[in-house]
Amino acid sequence: MKLKVLTVAREYGSGGARIAGTVAGSLGWKLLDWEIIDRIARAAYVEHDLVRHYDERVDSWLSRVNEEAIHGVAMATAPWMGGTIDEKDIFDANAMKSLTRKIIEEAYSVGNCVIVGRGAQCILQCRPDVFHVFVYAPLQERIERLRKRLPQSINDIERRIRLVDEARAHYLQLRFGKNWCNPHLYNLMISSQADEDATAKVILRAMTGEFTAIV
Repeated sequence: MKLKVLTVAREYGSGGARIAGTVAGSLGWKLLDWEIIDRIARAAYVEHDLVRHYDERVDSWLSRVNEEAIHGVAMATAPWMGGTIDEKDIFDANAMKSLTRKIIEEAYSVGNCVIVGRGAQCILQCRPDVFHVFVYAPLQERIERLRKRLPQSINDIERRIRLVDEARAHYLQLRFGKNWCNPHLYNLMISSQADEDATAKVILRAMTGEFTAIV
């Protein structure tokens, strides 16, 4: 069966997003990573920073309660303010979830794209023409890579890695009821420790089934 979409989940600092870009370039496919944020912001008529606030993370219970309270008050008081408020006028975590799913499903319908994160491996899990990959790397390797990429002002890189990974895992668990590291979600789980370009080549081989060509 011909594949039409690749989803890439990744540990923070593993280089998964760059690997996804390399694979997309090799296939001549579209890369959907930060562009998902742009599409959601345009669709919801909100600022990019607000969308990034909800990107692959779930707010605390108190934040969600506050959001629901604000939503309820806005809907209840709108008639007294001389107007109405439509659901699309209120952007929150639930709106983010709905728009993310819609954009990923639309991308699937078009095909020929690589989707980074955002629960795409769950949203498209039952599609037989989608290949799912999880990219990871040893902690020390990720620390060294991020030291080269992040601003010098960020000192505790190990803590940042832990927080980002925990946020991504929590997002998948709460939104989809799935364990982020569950091997049954993926066709391939691969370490990028050796080299990011080599990892991209292995993914390409795996997608075509040409394992015998790997050196």
